[in-house]
Amino acid sequence: MEFGSDYSMTIGGESVATSKTLPVVNPATGEPFANCPDAGAEELDRAVAAAQQAFAPWRQTPVAERKALLVKAGKAIEANADELAALFTREQGRPLALAKQEVLGAAIWFKVTAKLDIPVDITEDTPERRVEVHHDPLGVVCGIVPWNFPVLLASWKIAPALLTGNTLVLKPSPFTPLCTLKIGELLREVFPAGVLNVISGGDALGPMMTSHPGFSKITFTGSTATGKRVMESASKDLKRVTLELGGNDAAIVMPDVDVDAVAQQLFFGAFYNTAQVCVATKRLYIHEDIYDALRDRLHAIAQKDKVGDGADPANMFGPVQNEPQYRRVLKMIDEARALDLKLLEGGPVPERGYFIPLTLVDNPPEDARVVAEEAFGPVLPLLRFSDVDEVVAKANNTPYGLAGAVWSADVDKAVEIAKRLDTGTVWINQNLQSTPMTPLAGHKHSGLGVENGVAGLLEFTQPKAIFIPKVTPEVA
Repeated sequence: MEFGSDYSMTIGGESVATSKTLPVVNPATGEPFANCPDAGAEELDRAVAAAQQAFAPWRQTPVAERKALLVKAGKAIEANADELAALFTREQGRPLALAKQEVLGAAIWFKVTAKLDIPVDITEDTPERRVEVHHDPLGVVCGIVPWNFPVLLASWKIAPALLTGNTLVLKPSPFTPLCTLKIGELLREVFPAGVLNVISGGDALGPMMTSHPGFSKITFTGSTATGKRVMESASKDLKRVTLELGGNDAAIVMPDVDVDAVAQQLFFGAFYNTAQVCVATKRLYIHEDIYDALRDRLHAIAQKDKVGDGADPANMFGPVQNEPQYRRVLKMIDEARALDLKLLEGGPVPERGYFIPLTLVDNPPEDARVVAEEAFGPVLPLLRFSDVDEVVAKANNTPYGLAGAVWSADVDKAVEIAKRLDTGTVWINQNLQSTPMTPLAGHKHSGLGVENGVAGLLEFTQPKAIFIPKVTPEVA
């Protein structure tokens, strides 16, 4: 597919423009480079109507055929990975090689999700009767995707929603709409008209969608504060919701690790995508026996790795994705500096664009904002500990519970610690791993419901119990 500079929405299988548009900014320059459609109530109504019209025939489409179309969609994305990656870097900021990784990851998500089966549960099978629990599609789904992983997280919503027989109206973030619009354009040739609709718009569009009576379910990824508003809006007409929200994820590093062997992995787990990852390490607890050595090794990596425009292959890290988040992270750093916390900065960054040096905070107090809040930017507090019970209590002392990690040469001991962490995912001697077969779920304020795996599929369905007699009742 030849990528032009025009960006249109996909509604009912057709290209749709709007009278109003929004500028899309390259975060490496801080300057707009394109415009996207700015949908309003009229376009939203049209998209919902198209999805409603497509729902009945799509739910009746054999599941094997739906799976085949998901595979075809994955192949279409894969075939256009280079063009999508280049566009991704311009709108999102991530270095090109890592941008392409995400695009290819989305293609994999489509293809692997297509291998999952919607279960039929047998809850009773006696001589008298058999009870089957089927899982029916809900209807029209509203999908809202954030700016940090705009392509991958779109696939997390499209693939399971469509596999289970629902139709979808998808909205990307206004900061990163372009790749998603192009994917909508690509997939017009894959799915029947109205099955997948992609619309874009500003801040007013999201609340308009979550309150729209035509949706049966909302699947949202974003901040906890916005997630609460989504849930409140959905409650008005009892829409189903799946919310994947924020985290303040802790990693615990035990004294028996090889500092040189794990330092780069720990750094990557915290700063990948300029630390704009829901499940990234946000608090790094290091045992006092190795604290100084690991701190110094991490600081050396921060000074060595280059930060700059993702279009330059020499750069390992890109900008913060948008100006509001950039200002928020800068304010957090300024507050830490005002409290005389010790900041260990990485190498120089460009003056133009939304760039912040990769920054470590040397053993700040637990009540410092940089520890208590999720920065969602390149700032990592390093925290010294001596006692396992103490560090587990500190790791759990947060309203969030998305992910965590334990690092130790003793895997059995690490697993025992992992079982004590109040999070939906814990990695042992690794980080940032996810698969289409494995459920992702947040504890506490980190979310509601499940994404991925069979459990994620079932989030898009309604159970239906069918009681089937084996003995024909006598008729009087």
